[in-house]
Amino acid sequence: MTQRKVRVRFAPSPTGPLHIGGVRTALYNYIFARQNGGDMILRIEDTDSQRFVPGAEDYINESLKWLGIGIDEGVREGGAYGPYKQSERRDIYRRHVKDLLDAGKAYIAFDTPQELEKARAERPNFQYDASTRMSMRNSLSMPREEVDRLIAEGTPYVVRFLIEPGRDVKVDDLIRGEVTISSSILDDKVLYKSADDLPTYHLANIVDDHLMEVSHVIRGEEWLPSAPLHVLLYEAFGWTDTMPRFVHLPLLLKPDGKGKLSKRDGDRLGFPVFPLEWHDPKSGETSSGFREKGYLPEALVNFLALLGWNPGDDTEVMSMQELIDKFSFSHCSKSGARFAFEKGKWFNHEYLMNTPGSELAAMFRPIMEANGVNPDDFSADYTARAIDMVKGRADLLPDLWDQGGFFFKAPEEYAEKDIRKRWKEGTPEIMEQLIGVLEGLDDFSSAAAEPVVLKWITDNGYHMGNVMNAFRLAVVGQCKGPHMFDITELMGRPETISRIRKALASIEVPQA
Repeated sequence: MTQRKVRVRFAPSPTGPLHIGGVRTALYNYIFARQNGGDMILRIEDTDSQRFVPGAEDYINESLKWLGIGIDEGVREGGAYGPYKQSERRDIYRRHVKDLLDAGKAYIAFDTPQELEKARAERPNFQYDASTRMSMRNSLSMPREEVDRLIAEGTPYVVRFLIEPGRDVKVDDLIRGEVTISSSILDDKVLYKSADDLPTYHLANIVDDHLMEVSHVIRGEEWLPSAPLHVLLYEAFGWTDTMPRFVHLPLLLKPDGKGKLSKRDGDRLGFPVFPLEWHDPKSGETSSGFREKGYLPEALVNFLALLGWNPGDDTEVMSMQELIDKFSFSHCSKSGARFAFEKGKWFNHEYLMNTPGSELAAMFRPIMEANGVNPDDFSADYTARAIDMVKGRADLLPDLWDQGGFFFKAPEEYAEKDIRKRWKEGTPEIMEQLIGVLEGLDDFSSAAAEPVVLKWITDNGYHMGNVMNAFRLAVVGQCKGPHMFDITELMGRPETISRIRKALASIEVPQA
């Protein structure tokens, strides 16, 4: 038998924003496909018409694009196996439902919600299966004429899968090995509902995966209990030979490891659980996103990849290509992975440090604008050099402004604690003298200016720390920031002196 081409799919439902756990699933699918020269499919599973949320599909596409998770086939990309939106595949599903009915592998059920509720009330642990189906209203228990009549009259019905009890169903999982589950614990799952003429997830995903020639189904472990049902469906259709390999990924857990990660955890602890900011069209609520919080997509990808997988060594910082080269399901954990969001910040810091200021400058523009600064007032070189000076102190993109906003906006106020400590009785006079020294410099570069200013301080017997910190306070607004003469070199002589004069006019010497 020739080896099948690797084809994987990420199949989200457009019922809201893409959860970060879904992002990790998409990432593992993508990495595996690229590692094996395969195809990555994006399929929109919109069979749940009641929960559809406008804008969710666009959000999914934008999120994957921002993260660098490339799609080979999908609604936007097209492809030979479309349509890639389940709501556009109704005819396909109808045919396959009919095939199951004709083969006696499924049956029609007319039980109303009230009748099902009554059955549950009367029988503890009620399950619609071999032990109960003949007492319910379905095509197995009713005369054919009555079934035909009810369908002709437009009576709502569902199609249920006929599961025979007493079988050991084996699921071969690339992380967990062989998992065996008795068919006796499975109920006759609903596969199709006449009310909206759409299949349930269980039927649609099996049919689509088969027709799209999916070789590996990589999804979250919450779907592991459904895997035996899916194996039985492949058997019922006669598709066992082309059944995909299954991979059920460990859950993303709360930071404390207790339970599945939720939006509430993010709200409580102050971190996003969505890749991009989401504006809920129904509630009007806004949820934060990693992009808007100031994470680089490469850093988020790196962080997520290591939640439930390791490369087999101590390597942590890896590019997408390195992840592709190193990835293996054999190094995936079976247990859940704690969402240690502080580690995510560490990754982002590492990527900020290793990204040239010239690249970060474009991402920094909206932050400048949000702080009342026109980015076009500064050259690209100026902005890049400013960023390069402060990025070592930043974890997230907005931190660049916190650390280096003074490069773009002169201080409007000065740190009180630094005034009390560094702005003494004689400080204004010394700062006036410093202006004269700076005006007299032939070369305002850091390398040339620093020795001249330091010699002037020493020759006059001034306190080095007090003078330099007062100088910094005047230029920066507080006693922090990169090397002082690197700051003044970038700002230039006119701006530096202007800021000292402003400080002299604004800062009052504290009273003893």
